[in-house]
Parts: sequence; structure tokens; C-alpha cells
Amino acid sequence: MSSPEVQLLGPREIKELAGTVGVSPTKKLGQNFVVDPNTVRRIVTAADLRDDDHVLEVGPGLGSLTLALLDVAPRVTAVEIDHTLAKQLPHTVATYAPTRVQNLSIIHSDALALTPETSDELAAHPPTAFVANLPYNVAVPILLHVLELFPTMTRVLVMVQAEVADRLAAEPGNRVYGVPSVKARFYGSVKRAGAIGKNVFWPAPNVDSGLVRIDCGTRPWTPDSAARSRLWPLIDAAFAQRRKTLRAALKAHCGGAAAAEEMLRAAGIDPQRRGETLSIDEFITLADISEGSSR
Repeated sequence: MSSPEVQLLGPREIKELAGTVGVSPTKKLGQNFVVDPNTVRRIVTAADLRDDDHVLEVGPGLGSLTLALLDVAPRVTAVEIDHTLAKQLPHTVATYAPTRVQNLSIIHSDALALTPETSDELAAHPPTAFVANLPYNVAVPILLHVLELFPTMTRVLVMVQAEVADRLAAEPGNRVYGVPSVKARFYGSVKRAGAIGKNVFWPAPNVDSGLVRIDCGTRPWTPDSAARSRLWPLIDAAFAQRRKTLRAALKAHCGGAAAAEEMLRAAGIDPQRRGETLSIDEFITLADISEGSSR
């Protein structure tokens, strides 16, 4: 339940705001605005935010989720690619959460172009949580980009297309387990945090949505750029032709099938296995062995 100081947006408020600024949701930008207050409350609850969190939001749109975040978090930075929406957001917050205006920073930018130096706020106070209704057409690239940029992140709660949520949360051996599943697990434990129907959006999308939660910092390794540079090419190669055995799939990466087999056996992995059966821990072991053999 929101506090008296914050009024959440319903269907009427969302459509009035859209009409005021002359915005029509576009498929190109993946815009589907959440019009159900209970849904944004549910997202914020699932994110398990703390009273000292700096929350990063991508794609705030007309501000439905932003208002719910401001109700519980002391600092929110919203990244919006659409100029009209970015310009309107502070006015919306001033109207529906006037005591929270100073808690919000807005960055008018493509999230995929975001860097820690994009704003003084991000540079001075790196975000600790990422909560967003992500544009469906670029959800995974944005998620991985944000996780790479901000090692200060402790929790992630994103709404994505249901199919993408299944893929991110899939375990090894699952038919949809793939590159996004492994790379997300590099940063922490990943799980499905719920399902979202079509009727909470305006306009209603053609697909259902899902919530994914990532608890970062739960791994026994540091998710830094050096580790990524070793690991990402290995993961990509293992899934490039997912029906191939690892011996065959990693042939080009290792400089030959024999070298691939030698690396796999050194890691205690059967060369006849496929990439879709390997855990993130096994990929990390392979990457470490690959790095050692290249020195």
C-alpha cells in the first residue's frame, strides 16, 4: 500500500497524462504502460528494496513504477530514451508525489549508451538496485549492460516478456537454457518472481510478461571485465550451434577439436556433452583453464 504522500497511477491518470503530452505508445520503443497500481506495488515488493537503496529504473514511461519506487526508496534514477516522456516525468512526480521530487534524477538517454559517468548522480552514488519494466525488444541487452556497468548492484527485479523470463531463469538441461541464462548467472542467483497478465498494460501487448529476480554478489568469483573477456566468447561458442557436442562447438575457439577435448577433460567435463547442460560454475572452470593454457 502506498503512503498518503504518493498517489499511484491508474488507467484514467495514465491516459490523461498521455493525452496531455500527446504521447501514443509505440511498438518501436517497446512502450506498454502499466496502468494497474497493484502490479507496480507487487513489483516493488518483489524487489525487496532497503531504505538506503539507490534504484536505477530504465524505461519509466509515464511514471507508474517510478512513483511506486519513490514511495519506498530514498533515491531513484530513471533512464528514458523518449524526450517527451523524460521531460514530463518530473512534472508527474511533482503532481502525484510532491514530497519526493528531490529523490528523483532523470537521464534522457538510450540505456544501452549508459555509462557510470553519464550523470553526476550515478558517478557519485552508484545504484544498488535495478528495478524496471524493460522494453521487450532490447530487454536482455539492457539487463546485461546494466549488470556489467554497476558492480554495486545487489538486487535486480525486471519485468520482461514471459518467454524471456523463462529463458533467463532456466536451469541447465532445460530446452530454453541458453546464453542469457548463463550470462545472467555470472552475476548472481536467478529466479522467476511471478507472472504478469496482459490486462495490466495500455496498450495490452500480444504476450504475457514475467518477473525475474537476480540476487547479485552470491557467487565465489568477482564479475569483473577480465572474467567476462574470458567467459563471454566461450559461452557464445558453446551455444552457437547448440546441438553440437562441446568438442565440436568449441573447436574454433580452442584452435582445434583435440585442443577443445583436452581443455574439457582438464575441467572434468565429458567432451560429448552439449553447452546447454553446463552450469555457470563449469563455464567458469573452463574459462580459467583456457586462460591458463593460453599463457
